[in-house]
Amino acid sequence: MSQTEDRSAFDWEARFQNDDTPWERPGLHPAAEAWLARGVLARGQSVVIPGCGRCAEVAAFARAGLKVTAADLSDTAIAWQKAKIRDEQLSCEYFEGDILRSDDQRWCPDVPVDRVYDQTFLCAIHPRLREQYAYALANLWLKSGGQLLALFMQKDERGGPPFGCSLDAMRDLFSDTDWIWPDPNEFQAWPHPNLNGKPELAAVLTRR
Repeated sequence: MSQTEDRSAFDWEARFQNDDTPWERPGLHPAAEAWLARGVLARGQSVVIPGCGRCAEVAAFARAGLKVTAADLSDTAIAWQKAKIRDEQLSCEYFEGDILRSDDQRWCPDVPVDRVYDQTFLCAIHPRLREQYAYALANLWLKSGGQLLALFMQKDERGGPPFGCSLDAMRDLFSDTDWIWPDPNEFQAWPHPNLNGKPELAAVLTRR
């Protein structure tokens, strides 16, 4: 389904249908590899991947024994993920639609989850939706002590998607009232190979 005009003029479904998806990385994101290797993502944990698209992380996390929920607006992207999971005989749950809807059709876990893996969702949604997203993370999705695995896109150009996620803006969005931030020395920048090397800053935020 296409995203409605009141949410964004960007037609994600058309982009996936036409394979016009320059934000996609070849294979697993190196930050995801590092978090798996360090045990930040571990067997038995529940993890939500909003705006999953056709990312490799859905199958990789399921393969590693995590309980994965993959969400996306695009029928095509979700169908791709279902086929991949089915081919590998893995397990995954799906939400197809607008995960930030404010009505009774929005997604909410039965039990708060351990992790939210955000590779492209925050930089893909319009900035006017960011407070809604932050509220869902802190009040509806993550359990106390749960972690947001974020990749904050750094860019100087105006507009988007991708929209820039400066650290000052992210500090305001994910305030110390709800979140424990890592030491600045723990941030690592991962240049995006298909977006002119724009860096994504990897950070693990813990919900209070």
